[in-house]
Amino acid sequence: MKPITRLHSRTAVLADENIDTDRIIPARFLTTTTREGLGKLCFHDWRYQTDGSDNPAFPLNRPEARGCSILIAGRNFGCGSSREHAPWALLDYGIQAVLCSEIADIFRGNALKNGLLAIVIDELEHRWLLKHPGIELAIDVREQFIALPDGGRIPFALEPFARHCLLHGVDQLGYLLQHSDGITFYEQHHQEQAA
Repeated sequence: MKPITRLHSRTAVLADENIDTDRIIPARFLTTTTREGLGKLCFHDWRYQTDGSDNPAFPLNRPEARGCSILIAGRNFGCGSSREHAPWALLDYGIQAVLCSEIADIFRGNALKNGLLAIVIDELEHRWLLKHPGIELAIDVREQFIALPDGGRIPFALEPFARHCLLHGVDQLGYLLQHSDGITFYEQHHQEQAA
């Protein structure tokens, strides 16, 4: 994982509510344990027509959405099953942050563990962002705010451990490995006391 301190991008909007993980990446594509290549499968059944060509009605296929790495999603994003492939697919597609007034808990946990910012914001601010696709936002992970084009700020909360991992570019295993000397010391000390 790469450290994430600040993210700057235009926004793309998927206003539909209840976008579940099967819509993000259909179950038939869950045959891999690698992340590479999942971006082309992201939103597959919504994004492509039956002949394999781009669906012009899919919002992220529009020219103005290309290159946007901040997704403003409809309420209850990431609901459904707990597949970790969903954040993997979004990241491989180029989405680095999802902003919404309600994000499914398991999806949010999986996203943050994998370096995808899944940020819950106030309903009023969420509605405003849905109505203004393509605006430039800057997300400051260290200070926990989203900078708006007019200078305004939207505060957000991150669980402290998730924030630490994002800022330092480590996942849970990487964090534990950073403390392997202390863990080894504790285990040896504990065994000595137990003997």
